[in-house]
Amino acid sequence: MSLPKRMATDQTSDRYINREFSWIQFNRRVLAEAVNTKNPLLERLKFLAIFESNLDEFYMVRVSGLIEQYEGGVITLTPDGLTPGEQLTMIAEAVRPLRREAADLWNHSLRPELEKAGIELKSWRELSDRQQTDMAEYFRTDIFPVSTPILVYPVQGVPFISNLSLNLAVLLKDGTEGIKLARVKVPTGTPRAIRLNPKGHQYLLLEDLIQANLQAFFPGVEIVGSYRFRVIRDADFEIKELEASDLRSAIEQSLFERRMGAPVMMEVEKGTPTEILEILKKLLSLDQSDVFEVDGLLGMDVLHQFARIDKPALRYPTHTPYNAEVLSHSASLFEAIRERDILVHLPFDSFHSIEKFVSSAATDPAVVGIKQTLYRVGAQSPIIESLLAAAEAGKQVAVLVELKARFDEVNNLAWARELERKGVHVSYGFPDMKVHCKLCSVVRRESGKLRTYAHISTGNYNPATARSYTDLGLLTADTEITQDVNEVFNYLTGFSRQTEYRKLLVAPHSLRDQIIERIEREATFHEQGRIIIKLNALVDPESIDALYAASQAGVEIDLIVRGACCLRPGVPGMSERIRVKSIVGRFLEHSRIYYFGNGGEPEAFIGSSDLMRRNLDRRIEVLVPIKDSALVAMLHDRLLEAYLCDNTNSWLELSDGEYERVPDAGFSAQEALMKIPFTELQF
Repeated sequence: MSLPKRMATDQTSDRYINREFSWIQFNRRVLAEAVNTKNPLLERLKFLAIFESNLDEFYMVRVSGLIEQYEGGVITLTPDGLTPGEQLTMIAEAVRPLRREAADLWNHSLRPELEKAGIELKSWRELSDRQQTDMAEYFRTDIFPVSTPILVYPVQGVPFISNLSLNLAVLLKDGTEGIKLARVKVPTGTPRAIRLNPKGHQYLLLEDLIQANLQAFFPGVEIVGSYRFRVIRDADFEIKELEASDLRSAIEQSLFERRMGAPVMMEVEKGTPTEILEILKKLLSLDQSDVFEVDGLLGMDVLHQFARIDKPALRYPTHTPYNAEVLSHSASLFEAIRERDILVHLPFDSFHSIEKFVSSAATDPAVVGIKQTLYRVGAQSPIIESLLAAAEAGKQVAVLVELKARFDEVNNLAWARELERKGVHVSYGFPDMKVHCKLCSVVRRESGKLRTYAHISTGNYNPATARSYTDLGLLTADTEITQDVNEVFNYLTGFSRQTEYRKLLVAPHSLRDQIIERIEREATFHEQGRIIIKLNALVDPESIDALYAASQAGVEIDLIVRGACCLRPGVPGMSERIRVKSIVGRFLEHSRIYYFGNGGEPEAFIGSSDLMRRNLDRRIEVLVPIKDSALVAMLHDRLLEAYLCDNTNSWLELSDGEYERVPDAGFSAQEALMKIPFTELQF
């Protein structure tokens, strides 16, 4: 697509930062961690791989949506005053230098440092004769049979080139018939970095091996040259106006449509001839503005493979999570929860306590029922194994599986089928809304009566993310909260129009209004007002306007926002009492905490919702109040203060939407929390 030049307008309006610009700033901070030499070498590789996967997803979802708007003639302005076309121009201008920086970082810093550390990535020409012979045999036996060359020009139809695949464009000359172009896809079923010797750390990339042996695919044909490229396609989809009973088949169809989505961007190897570029652009219906020329490595996902190399000195020290003392000293988990509410802080506390909550429910003869929401659970799931065991033991088990969890649909479909086969009552949510809340309810028969226990979390029931994401979860037997949780489940799995709850804040019904109501309440305390909010993203204009008004009333506001933040802090007369900090470190900051001073009677909530329109208007989200005043004090004094004091992994947002790193003075909140549980951390 051809893009217009940006109209004569500021990049941001007076009140809001552009969401896409702010997200790009976040990914710039991720890239900075790959640059940061204070991080171990293999961890820097991981950050670089994450940077690229973030950018791929950004193009698959956000940029593809903007292209659809632009091509559809949509002229609706964003809150900061930009059209879709202007945003696409801004994105291209911001992203191109970042991609160049990432390529330079690999070529001139990380790859040479790997070599110094004894990890070498060899080219075919650098291999010894023996190594070339061994690799040629490996190609013949393991790669050639699973690789398929496909002629892409000239042909009658347009051959399909799959999303995110790494490919070789092979220019061929066949006698008098002229130039032809074939595509060879680098297969994904084998490690891309091939280890040359089991006793050392020398590697050859799979695409190098294929490139050196291309003649095997085209016997008797002259190969003029071969060049690497990869394609990013539209991977977003919508489910509209479908009956709930059709949702599973609709998701299955949409997964196919995602694979076939329209191309939105192509990366090509530097030096790719113009004639090849023109053919590929025509095949993929792309313009030159959609093409990124990369000097170096295409497809940085292979860096995850290098990051797993067994060299502990080049990685973060192993972190062993704490087992919550209050749980380990009780005769039973349910007894401990009955005595007091318990906060679990991942990954500093062990995810085992959450797995134990569900597994204990599965085996406890007093438990009669379990209800659970599942959003992202991963390929291996002890939680689901416990739910299956509970169903086999004759307990009533009901599970809400969100099939629209982007990029986890395949796992969720497979688990949903397995749960149904074992007799679990499985629901699939709503066609027009995602169920994003993280809830588990356990009902026990105690002394002839039923008592409900609940877990409400900021993160997913996934052991993999529990090791790398910071999340909070509340275990409680509070009767008002557990009754609310059961009523939310009735709304999710049955037919209920309930919109009001005793203690929970639930979107899309009342969550935004109740958060704004509390922001406005702080404004009545003027200079004594205090707000601290920790989020993944702050985008919702109504919430931002309420925070501006509170700042103007004298309230001191600290926002800890990992990703996109559309609020402009530090603007005189509007937001001079608002500070925005972003923390990017070893763990992905994923917990959401809402803290309000409330005139000396502080109030705190945790839950699944960010302040974004999609969360507040198009998702089922839940925030739970922390009713125990001692836990509220700990959240403020020991957790939020730790993040506010962090001066190692922190960045401060400027009023123009740019970020500057806080000078490193030696205190990392994440490092401190690994050494001391937040329940004991002192300031």
